[in-house]
Amino acid sequence: MPFDADREVPGLIVKFGDYPLHHGGVGAIRSLGRLGVPMYAITEDRYTPAAVSRYLRRAFVWPTTGTEEPERLVDGLLRIGRRIGRPTVLIPTDEEAAVLIAERQDALADRFLFPKVDAKLPRRLASKQGLHELCVEHGIPSPAAAFPQSYDDIVRFAEKARFPLVAKNREAFVRRAQPAVGGTTKITTREGLFTLARDWGERPGVILQEYLPREQAEDWIVHAYFDQDSTPLAMFTGVKVRSWPPHAGMTANAYVVDNPELADIAARFVKQLGFTGIVDLDLRFDRRDGQYKLLDFNPRMGAQFRLFENESGVDVVRAMHLDLTGRAVPEGEQCAGHRYIVENIDLPALLAYRRSGYTTPHAPARASGTELAWFAGDDLRPFFTMLARFVRPGAKHLYQLWRTNRRGSTTTAS
Repeated sequence: MPFDADREVPGLIVKFGDYPLHHGGVGAIRSLGRLGVPMYAITEDRYTPAAVSRYLRRAFVWPTTGTEEPERLVDGLLRIGRRIGRPTVLIPTDEEAAVLIAERQDALADRFLFPKVDAKLPRRLASKQGLHELCVEHGIPSPAAAFPQSYDDIVRFAEKARFPLVAKNREAFVRRAQPAVGGTTKITTREGLFTLARDWGERPGVILQEYLPREQAEDWIVHAYFDQDSTPLAMFTGVKVRSWPPHAGMTANAYVVDNPELADIAARFVKQLGFTGIVDLDLRFDRRDGQYKLLDFNPRMGAQFRLFENESGVDVVRAMHLDLTGRAVPEGEQCAGHRYIVENIDLPALLAYRRSGYTTPHAPARASGTELAWFAGDDLRPFFTMLARFVRPGAKHLYQLWRTNRRGSTTTAS
């Protein structure tokens, strides 16, 4: 590789909540670990895939829910920082971690390195309502949305609404503390909406959003790292072939596809926002009007970030570490045609998509190369640990999805 990382500055995977089978964290550990960067991670226990990676120097076992008071989480991070004993790059893997780091950056700055951003911006971007308002403000297409404040608002909305529609939890933190829906939920009828809404309480924490028909859409992703001037030092675009749960969940299979128009949209939006750091954007191309509509703006590393690497060997996590340690980020074209597969979820996704009518005409017919999320010849233990832990919860999740489908609405991960 045409660059050297600073091996004196470690990286710390920061995750809040109980999701031990997270391939993004394993990918970040491997990505920097292969460069000789000492890697640390917060884990649920000592037997998660991340905890057993050969590239992890130490796992800090700290079970959290993501609903703790911010002061408690900050204190925990500072304790870990003291144990590491030197400035460390923070790599958040969820919205809760990204928001906490931004909002408590003054308290964390003595121990850790991270992009300095407007303290209020990540929370607003992670909020479905906040993101929608920012899109409207800056002229970025997004699905039409409503934000009911009461059950009566929902009744009035239903009188004019077009079904099907989509319900999502409105705020990042609320999705774990008091989730209104289990994930992104397709609602097919007015009666189905009323049935769900009866459990949402006096102030529903949901967004009701226009449904973009899958047969008229194509899902795209943008991953990038922006410096303190909101200039992209690494920018990648790709098309999502399959996700699990279907059509709104985690990427299961995707390709790198050059899309200068999409890259320009993302770069201009981030520049207008003044954001700095890693972004993971989900957009849906609506063939009915020819627009890319922004669905999600994740102000942190995406789980599938290892899909993308440029010709110089730079991905977004490497770009951030290089930039924060004062090193140049080598330029290079993205490796078009490269494919990424998440082994444990792509098989059920493949079976589901065969009946969906969804197509990805921009995906290449043949991959120029493939990276697997879990299996790596130089780091086998995460793969086998994933298999051992996946069987039981995987079967339970499939059963829950089957039951939900029988009730006439489709619930998928947010």
